[in-house]
This record gives sequence, structure tokens and C-alpha cells, in this order.
Amino acid sequence: MTSTIISILLLITFVGFIWYIVRGGNLMIGFFVMAILWSVIGLVPFNTAIQKVFAEPALNYGPTIIYIVFGSWFGRVLVDSGIAPAISEETNAVGKKKPLIAAILVILVTTLIFVSAYGVGSVIAIGVILLPILLSVGLPRDLALSVFSLAIGAPMYINVVLFNQIKVFFPKDVYGGKYLEFGIIATLVQLVAVIIMLIIHRKRINPANAEENLKIIGAADATEEQIKRVPKIAYVVPIIPVFMNMVFGWDAIPALTLATLIAIFITGNGTTFKKFTDFLNDTIKQSIGDIAGLIMFLMALIMFAGAAQINAPRFRPIFEAILPNSHLILALMIGVLAPLALFRGPLHVWGAGAATAAVLSGTGLFSDAFLLPLLYVPSLMAVSTDITQSWNVWGLDYMKVGTKNFLKLGIPVMWLVSIINEVLVFYFFGR
Repeated sequence: MTSTIISILLLITFVGFIWYIVRGGNLMIGFFVMAILWSVIGLVPFNTAIQKVFAEPALNYGPTIIYIVFGSWFGRVLVDSGIAPAISEETNAVGKKKPLIAAILVILVTTLIFVSAYGVGSVIAIGVILLPILLSVGLPRDLALSVFSLAIGAPMYINVVLFNQIKVFFPKDVYGGKYLEFGIIATLVQLVAVIIMLIIHRKRINPANAEENLKIIGAADATEEQIKRVPKIAYVVPIIPVFMNMVFGWDAIPALTLATLIAIFITGNGTTFKKFTDFLNDTIKQSIGDIAGLIMFLMALIMFAGAAQINAPRFRPIFEAILPNSHLILALMIGVLAPLALFRGPLHVWGAGAATAAVLSGTGLFSDAFLLPLLYVPSLMAVSTDITQSWNVWGLDYMKVGTKNFLKLGIPVMWLVSIINEVLVFYFFGR
């Protein structure tokens, strides 16, 4: 009887947490309060809570923070060295002659850059270059923002920084091998969907509206003087970390370090010791600043995950009763319900879905190798098209686009992508 009452109270606080998030509550504070509430409601002994909820999870998360730091630094180097802006500017060459081709090239470039780059700072730095290019070839503002956001979300399946953030719930899964095979195909599925979306909306592309749209957002076409010149060989730098992992089995830290050093020296930022150290210091300071808030948010998240895992056995009977035994049916169910990840809902692991992930993992009903991509898919739907995602919030403001139009364009595409990618999850991990 006591266990039933506790389970009900835990569920009530979970529903309250969802309401708090939808109302725009601070996630970091929300997760920290939930960690305390679930420890108290779950009757977790005081010393156990101190150790297993607030101390060990944060300390054990240290290696993941290192991945995030190195990933953020690499993203900052790509921007400040001129590699990302130079790749972006190359796509503008065919702009006025072939608008649709130019838009597709921008999408491909965005995906290429965010295979390794990550963070709202990197998105803004690239967005202020690429979004005006999309407008200058005639895309309406809402379509330009939507395809740009979806193109950022596509490579997040193989972005080592984001992967290591979700891995906190599923520590037994590994970045590499079969997961990377799935991640690359899932990325291509979303990328193809974005290109098809552009083709379907091609009649809305009108270069005659370019000047007006650029004026509305207060942007002008990037000039050659504004873009640093870099060697063409530098354009392959964003894919070096993934290549080193796939071909040589390197861990992300040495792979990102190698790619970062190549980017620095190949762009002439290491020609003298002083120039090298100045560039090093500037990019490190900026990249750490970019993720300072994210790290504290993740600390609160991991504490809540600790409390959720301790309480997981209480939910096992519920999950056993409502979840299908078939991996295929579960994958399809999550795909169909993927929109529940929007507004930091119960399928978004960086929202209320943190409880779903932590409890599911703790029950032991399914393997981490299956659960991680299973819940990654709807979470990336939210990353790609949700208005609570930090860089989407910036994009809406920068492009002067209404939330209704943004959601209307992105949700149908990402819903279909989610269902297809969940079928891939079953194919790779559920058979």
C-alpha cells in the first residue's frame, strides 16, 4: 500500500514538472527541486540521497563534461578560424542563378558543420551567415529558419557532444560501431526529408523578395572582405573527428584535439607561437563561456536522474503492464508519439523525458543500446523544431518569424522522420 501511494505521488510530481516546463519554468532549478522531491517522496535515506543522488552522479559525470568542453572548443575554432564561414560563403556562388540548388547546398553545409560543432554560440555564429544567404536566394523567412533548424538537428545523431549528454541515462551504450552506422543513416534520412521539404515548397522561393526580407532582419549580404580566406583543404576538417572514430576507432577526445589543431594550423592561426597561444586562449575562454550554463543544467539533470533511478523499481510493474514486449511495436509507438517530446514533454530527455529515460533504464526491461536511440529520436525532433530549444528561440527572434509558422512547417516533417528513424532503431538494435 505504501509503495502504491509513493508511486502515485511520484507521478503527480512528474505531471506537475511537465506543467512547470510548459509554462516556461527554469529547467535547471526544476530538475534540482525534482531531485529533492523524488528523494523525499521515495523515502530515500538521507545519507544515501547525499551520496547516490547529489554526489556520485555529478562526480561520475566528469568525463562527459570533458567531451562537451572539447566539442564546444572545436566548434568555436571552426567559427573563429574562418573555416565554417568560408564553407558557408562557397554555397552563395550559385545563389542568384539556381536558388533551389543554392538552398540545398546551404542545408548540406549546415549539416556538415554541425557534425562536430555544437552549442547556441556556434549556431548563432553560423546562422548570421547562412540565414541571410537563404534569404538572398529568395526563401521566405519562415521556410529559411525551418530548414536551417532541421539541418542542424540532422547531424546531432552523430554529434559526439550531444551523444555524451544523452549517454548519462544509458551509460552502457557506446559511441561507435553499430551506433554510428545507425546515426549516419538516421542523419541522411532527416537530411533527405529537409531537401524534399525544400523541393515541395520551391514555388515559395522568390528572389524578388530577398531585399525586403534582408531588410526586415537587418542583415546584408556577406561580402568577401568579411569572410576569412582559408585553404580549400580546410573544408574537410569538420568530419575529421567522426572519420577518426569510424576508421581508426579513436576516442572523441584525441579525435577532436587532432581536428582542432589541424584547423588552427591549416588556417594560419599557428604561424607564430604568440599567434597560436592567443588564438588558443581566446577560443578556449569563449567555448567554456558558451557551455557554462549548459554544464550546470546537466549537473541538475544528472542529480534528478540519480533520484529517478533509485525510484525506478517502483515503476517497473507499471511499465511492464503498459509497455509492449515487442521491440518493433515499442519503436513504432515512440515514433507515433514523438510529438510528446515538444515543449520539453515526457519524450524529451532534456525535459520531462529525463524521468522517462532514467526510469526505463533503471527497470532493466530493455538494453541501453536499444533505449538510447529509441529516446534520442523524439528528443532530436524537439531539438530540430521545438520553440523551447535555445537556438530556435534565437532564430525566431532574429528572423522575425511567428512560432505558429515555424511549428507548422517543422512538425509534420520531423514526425515522419521520427517514425522512419524508429524503424531503423528496431532494425539495428531491436531484432
